[in-house]
Amino acid sequence: MTFPLRRALASAATTGALLLAMTACSNDDSSQRNPSSTPTSATPTSASEQPQTSASAGPSGSDRSTPMDIRVTLDGQPVEAMLNDSPAARDLASLLPLTLDLEDFHGTERIAYPPRRLTTDDAPEPAAAKVGDIAYYAPWGNLALFYEDGPSASSDLLILGHIDADAGQLSGADRITIEAAS
Repeated sequence: MTFPLRRALASAATTGALLLAMTACSNDDSSQRNPSSTPTSATPTSASEQPQTSASAGPSGSDRSTPMDIRVTLDGQPVEAMLNDSPAARDLASLLPLTLDLEDFHGTERIAYPPRRLTTDDAPEPAAAKVGDIAYYAPWGNLALFYEDGPSASSDLLILGHIDADAGQLSGADRITIEAAS
């Protein structure tokens, strides 16, 4: 059995056991299980105002092939989007809903700052960003929406998912809203 397959099977077994444990210990009161019933949004103004703390991730499984559906709007226009199943992407999902102002960076990406830093634990293998990728740049604590292919792969840049929008729509976006898919 190859190493990636063995790792994926181990991750699936761990996830199944965790879900079973969570189900067995859960309360039947559905109002306590809906953390999105109190929506929040963030529109930070500068990197210096960002907290320097790192959030802890949920289960540290290494399988990143299970995508998470999200609802994204760019300047009020809905676009298809998904997050991968990395700890950083799950951490971002825990902050939803978010509305963030975007600014251009380096003629390649639009950036914004979530209300706190995301976890970088168990980060995926570095990959160069492609047009439409949603990424997290750990040193600055910012999200990046790439409208041009990014530079070479870097362990500081974590790919979180992908937005299905053309480069023109991404390059001109001033505001993004990200919500959990229902």
